[in-house]
Amino acid sequence: MSLPKLELPEFSESPPKKASFTRPLIFLLGLAALFILARVFNLQEYLQEDRLRQAIAAYGLWGPIVLLSLWVIVPVMFLPCLPLTIVGGILFGPFWGSVYTTLGSTSGASLAFLVARYLARDWVASKISGTRLAHLDDKVALHGWKIVALSRLLLLPYFLLNYAFALTRVPFLHYALATFFAMLPINIAIVLLSSNLLGLLRGRVSIWLIIGAVLVACLSLLPVVYKKIKARLGESAEI
Repeated sequence: MSLPKLELPEFSESPPKKASFTRPLIFLLGLAALFILARVFNLQEYLQEDRLRQAIAAYGLWGPIVLLSLWVIVPVMFLPCLPLTIVGGILFGPFWGSVYTTLGSTSGASLAFLVARYLARDWVASKISGTRLAHLDDKVALHGWKIVALSRLLLLPYFLLNYAFALTRVPFLHYALATFFAMLPINIAIVLLSSNLLGLLRGRVSIWLIIGAVLVACLSLLPVVYKKIKARLGESAEI
């Protein structure tokens, strides 16, 4: 069985291979910068998981409600969602952080999809015009929900895909379920890593931090592996 043909969309003049490593590199550099700043200003004395999580727990249901509300709003406004994933891991820990992040990212993606399909179809069409995402409908017609799952696993731009898939014939339920399950691995990996970041600021390296970092690195390499598989099969990766 051959894999669906899907190429990472080009939104700039940068070569695709370089673009594959841009976001993971920015993520790691950002973490390094935060670590250095925290050590310089001795913030590790104030940023402790137990204190922060107890403070959030004091708000009861309002803590998760606020996080989930942000997850619904941010994707619709074309804003980056990675900070929400990191905050979810820090404030709620690996288990609940993963639960809230996965529910939130799926809810945000679903709302953006519905807005684009029923309220702002022409505006969205103009936004993705000229990109390879404009031709997703042909792939969806052939592969259905599989193309949604594959695009999520390949870490293509989250907010652009939310809108682009709304212009295709994919049923909403298929889109939402494929988004939920395909984004689950990267959500868990980032939350697992971020939930142990504050311990790193105090010089404590846990096994879960290492596992989270390895998972993030492996998942970030999926686009490269996909291209190599397609090349070995002698198939084009173009949309």
